[in-house]
Amino acid sequence: MRLSVATYNIHKGVSHLRRPKMSELRDHLRALDADVVFLQEVRGAQLDASKKPASPGNLPQYEFLADAYWFTAYGKNAETRHGHHGNALLSRYPIIYQENEDISAHWLEQRGLLHCVLNAGRVMPRLHCLNVHLGLFERWRRRQLSAMVARVEALVPSGEPLLIAGDFNDWHHKGHRYLCEALRAIDVFTTTRGKPARTFPSFLPFLPLDRIYVRGLDVRSARVHYAQRAPRASDHAALSAELEVVPLRPSAHE
Repeated sequence: MRLSVATYNIHKGVSHLRRPKMSELRDHLRALDADVVFLQEVRGAQLDASKKPASPGNLPQYEFLADAYWFTAYGKNAETRHGHHGNALLSRYPIIYQENEDISAHWLEQRGLLHCVLNAGRVMPRLHCLNVHLGLFERWRRRQLSAMVARVEALVPSGEPLLIAGDFNDWHHKGHRYLCEALRAIDVFTTTRGKPARTFPSFLPFLPLDRIYVRGLDVRSARVHYAQRAPRASDHAALSAELEVVPLRPSAHE
């Protein structure tokens, strides 16, 4: 079975010029035509009525983006006096489990790890999806990556496929090496193109901040969606990948 995935830090739905871009962003996500979308910096609620609405109708941004197109899950990471934001997952497959783990390394940066399990069909293995937005400082990222590895080792069976995607803020690749070694995961761009993709800033990207890692899945292709080809609805570029999921072997009783 082919599986298309994408990851995108949507910058709370505003462009690099601070202009609201939610309608354009929804159109862009649909054009990606991904089965599973990992989103970071998603507004879950806006409490200050004096501010511009987070989305048309002032819906939570993940609900506006999902509409009737995807199932959705949201993990609140950071609270402010204006509302809260976090990570969200959009999926064409039912989400049968979700939990948001607080992996904040410091009170200055509230970070979470959204773990969802998808049911891709009766003869398909469950898909574990970990959606993350790591800290800005390497010492904090090391603690957050250690928490991620501990969660995978405790809750993700070795025979079930794993996807980890999001904004890793890992421009020196130290977290990349640790994650690949600790979890035997691969980065889809390193596999297909020899190195992680540059995604920030979207209008002239030179930093490889966003990643898609997989384990137990075959990588067919990977692509960066640069600002020149899409509305500048964020200061990050989106990533997508085409993967192959191996069906479960039928048991002797079937």
